[in-house]
Amino acid sequence: MTTRVLVAYGTTNGSTAGIAETVADVLGKEGLDAEALPARTVESVSGYDAVVVGGGLYAGRWHKDARRFVRRHRADLAGRPVWLFSSGPLDPSASERDIPPVPGVKRAMDRVDAEGHITFGGCLLEGARGRVARMILRSGKGGDFRDFARIEDWARSVAADLTAAGATR
Repeated sequence: MTTRVLVAYGTTNGSTAGIAETVADVLGKEGLDAEALPARTVESVSGYDAVVVGGGLYAGRWHKDARRFVRRHRADLAGRPVWLFSSGPLDPSASERDIPPVPGVKRAMDRVDAEGHITFGGCLLEGARGRVARMILRSGKGGDFRDFARIEDWARSVAADLTAAGATR
């Protein structure tokens, strides 16, 4: 039987969705049945053997949809393998060093006994929604700092862990 994996994400301007879709695509190529869905649309995780939750970072906080997803599904998530990711730094730092989870994400990790967390670079391009996003872009600090090779490597490591464990704890 194929392991089913949900990749749920919270995003404002689509950058984190792109990461989540890449993770789901790699998991699929590794033989798992994976799908990426906006966290706010997921009503139940009961049909999945494992879950990856991602959220953009905004002013040091994980996206509200990712936070709410973990809170809403906490009991069900605690019974299956869960990984978390964040996207956010608008510079190359996430590709240069391991960035620990922000406090809210660390609490989410503890609540669901997460297998792990990683922070990827973010992306903020012209046309982004939100007053703060527009201010950041006007200051010249936007850009795309997502490292898709690193994202794919991480997704392969998640797939390897699931395959080795048979999606059970």
